[in-house]
Amino acid sequence: MTLAATETHLPTEVTLSTHGLTAEDVVAVARHGAKVAIAPEALAEVARVRAHVEALAASETPAYGISTGFGALANLHIPQEKRTQLQKSLIRSHAAGMGPAVETEVARALMLLRAKTLASGRTGVRPVVLETFVAFLNTGITPVIREFGSLGCSGDLAPLSHVALVLMGEGEAFGPDGERFGGAGERPVAELLAEHGIEPIVLAEKEGLALVNGTEGMLGMLLMALADLRQLVTTADVTAALSVDGLMGTDQVFLPELHAPLRPHPGQADSAANMLAVLAGSKIVESHKVGDNRVQDAYSLRCAPQVAGAVRDTIAHAETVASRELDAAIDNPVVLPDGRVSSNGNFHGAPVAYVLDFLAIAVADLASMAERRTDRMLDPARSHGLPAFLAHDPGVDSGLMIAQYTQAGLVSDCKRLAVPASVDSIPSSAMQEDHVSMGWHAARKLRKAVENLRRVLAIELVTAARAIDIRTEASDGALVPGPGGAAAIEVLRRAVPGPGTDRFMSPELEAADRVLAEGELVAAVSAAVGGLR
Repeated sequence: MTLAATETHLPTEVTLSTHGLTAEDVVAVARHGAKVAIAPEALAEVARVRAHVEALAASETPAYGISTGFGALANLHIPQEKRTQLQKSLIRSHAAGMGPAVETEVARALMLLRAKTLASGRTGVRPVVLETFVAFLNTGITPVIREFGSLGCSGDLAPLSHVALVLMGEGEAFGPDGERFGGAGERPVAELLAEHGIEPIVLAEKEGLALVNGTEGMLGMLLMALADLRQLVTTADVTAALSVDGLMGTDQVFLPELHAPLRPHPGQADSAANMLAVLAGSKIVESHKVGDNRVQDAYSLRCAPQVAGAVRDTIAHAETVASRELDAAIDNPVVLPDGRVSSNGNFHGAPVAYVLDFLAIAVADLASMAERRTDRMLDPARSHGLPAFLAHDPGVDSGLMIAQYTQAGLVSDCKRLAVPASVDSIPSSAMQEDHVSMGWHAARKLRKAVENLRRVLAIELVTAARAIDIRTEASDGALVPGPGGAAAIEVLRRAVPGPGTDRFMSPELEAADRVLAEGELVAAVSAAVGGLR
C-alpha cells in the first residue's frame, strides 16, 4: 500500500532524454503506469555512440567489456565469434537471485531508471535495446526480480540481470493481467513478448554489461520511500498534535519564536508550525491554560517538532543524494563524450546506501516517539483523567491495550531494521569486488520500516481520536478540538467508529491505516487549517 495524496500532480507521460528524470517521473511510471516516450535526440545520440562501440569491437585492440571477459576475467580477450555467447552467458549466470519476487513498482522503477541511463548515450547499446525496455514499461510486462542477489556493488547486478534475461525472451515475467510466464508449467516468456509484438533482443558487444551495471534498484526504492516519508512526517505532526489535545498538553511550546530564531533547523520549524495549526482553536487546550499545575509536558509531546523536524531534514538530505543519482549515467565501462571507453567505480552503491540506512534510523525514532504518546494516553497515572486503556468499562473492557502491543511490536521491528546494512561488506568475485555497499538490502529494509511507521501512526491516530472523543463526551460537548483536529477525527470516523464497548480491533486499525495510505488525513486537515508544510 502506498501513500497517494502527494502524487496527484504526477505526469501521465514521461520522456527520456540524454539527461536525468525527476523523482515525480519515477513515481508516476512505477506506481501509476505513466507512459514512457524517448526523445528523438536521445535515440540519435544512442545510435551515434553505438557506432563508435562497434568500431572498437572490430578492432584488434582489446577493450574491457567489449572484447574481454568481466570482473575477475577482465584480462581474457574474447574472439568475435564467441561474443554473442559471452553476452548470453553473462546475463544467464548473473540472473541468480532467490526468494520471493519484489513488488511490481520496484521492478518498474528499476526498468525506467536503467532506460534513463541507456538513453544518456554513455552505455553504448543499440537503440533497439532502449526501445525494448520502454516497450516493457508501456505494455505492462514486469520481469520477476528476486528478493536476494544484489550486493549493491557493480550495481544491482542480479536484479538487473533478471530484467535483461526477459529482454532476451528468457527468464520469468508477469504479463499486464498478472499471468506469470517462465516458471514450471507456465508458458515461456517468449510467448508473452510475441503477444505484445516485441522481438527478443540478441545482445551484441557491450550490451550485457550495459544492462546490469547500475544502482537503479536501490535508487528506485529510495525515491518511492522519500515520496511516502514526505507525507508520513506531516501525518506524524497531525497525530502528535491530536495526542497533545488528548493529553491536555500545551501548544505554547510550538510558537514560532521558539524554533527558527533560536534553533534554525528548517524541519523543526515546519513541524512546529503544523502542530500549532492543528491545535489552533482547541477548547481542550484553552481549558487548562489557567490553574494547571503542570510545568512542562513530557518530551514525547514537547519535543515532537524537534524529532519530526530532524526526520524532515534527513529526508531533505536524502533527496539531495537522490537527485544527484538521478542525474548520473552509471555504467562500467562507460563511453565518454570524447570516445574513450573507460573502466570506473561509479556503480558502487555507497552514496545511496548510506542515506537509505540514515532514513531507516530516522523512521525508527519517529515511530518510537509516537508509540510513547500512545502509551501515555492509555495509562491513567499519566493521562490526566482518561479511563485506563481508553476502555468503555475498564476491567470488563480492555480498550486499546493490545493495539498498543501491536504498535510496540512494529516499533521494535523498526529498531531492528534501523541496523545499517551499509556497514557490512562480504567480498565477492574472487576478491575483485572486495568491498560492496549492500545498498539493495538497505533499500529493502527501509521499505518495511516505512510501512511499519505508517501503521504506528495509524494506531496513534485511533488512540488520540478516542481520547479526544472521551473528553468531549465527558464535558457534555464543551471540550472539543479546533478545526484541524476536528477534520482529522471526522475523516477517521468515516472508517473507524468512536469509543464504545470492546469489538474486533484489527479491521479498525487496518481501516485507519488505509486512511493514512490514501492521503485522506493530511488532505482533510490541510484543507481545514489552510495548508500544512
